[in-house]
Amino acid sequence: MKPLSQCRIAIVGLGLMGGSLAGALRAHCRDVTGVARRPETVEDALRFGLIDHGTTNPEDALPHADVVILATPVRTIIRQIREFAPMLGEGCLLMDLGSTKQEIIAAMEELPRRIQPLGGHPMCGKEVAGIAEADPVLYRGCTFILVPLERTSAAALALGQTLVEAVGSSPLVLDGERQDRLVATLSHLPYLLACSLVQTADASTSNDPAAWEIVAGGYRDTSRVAGSDVTMMMDILITNRRAVLDATETFQRKLAALVDLLEAEDEAGLKAALAAGRAERRRMFP
Repeated sequence: MKPLSQCRIAIVGLGLMGGSLAGALRAHCRDVTGVARRPETVEDALRFGLIDHGTTNPEDALPHADVVILATPVRTIIRQIREFAPMLGEGCLLMDLGSTKQEIIAAMEELPRRIQPLGGHPMCGKEVAGIAEADPVLYRGCTFILVPLERTSAAALALGQTLVEAVGSSPLVLDGERQDRLVATLSHLPYLLACSLVQTADASTSNDPAAWEIVAGGYRDTSRVAGSDVTMMMDILITNRRAVLDATETFQRKLAALVDLLEAEDEAGLKAALAAGRAERRRMFP
């Protein structure tokens, strides 16, 4: 495969993630073409200096690309894998940025043998969306999960790793089941918890005008991801449903155990449980 510096890269989807990746890659490849549904998005990406070329027609960009990256919602990615396959050239590396992997990998398995598939999931983002929020430094310092298929060549994986490192991320190779199980607890469950917290605060405090004058940093931090794009999160939750439900069941048991200790006024037991949680948090983030 060509070295990254000689690759023509096409990124389909110029929202926060796709636009940021385009801007980060421009200095490391031959050129970057952005593909978006709306002409205004393409115009903005060009005006912000995030892409070299732009189009609303995938057929204008994909056949000429050495690397194609799908930066759209998960279920759209699954559809686009099948839709765009006939447009991709011999040896093209097809990557994605979807937050869940098993259904995407299953769709990639059906690709023609001339295409090299590689799943991807950058562990970064913001609670905002759109090309106006794109930031070329968004990927710096994050872990970027790569999920190769059995058919993915060593050269294709190496190119994917080089691309990830070029934008400042650290590649981590996992299989699809393992990645989906891990992110269900570490990323997708926190979103549900944040939404539940916001709904609880609304039900419990919205009638008291003093509530928003005394809201603390803990509430802001814990509820932050509830501001995430709903369309994106719906695709994530539906395509990782079983793993998210398993994580939710475990959380409910752990919360119920704390509630039982509080109801029983078991101060020693409650203190021990809270201390264990504190110690584990400090071990995770020294």
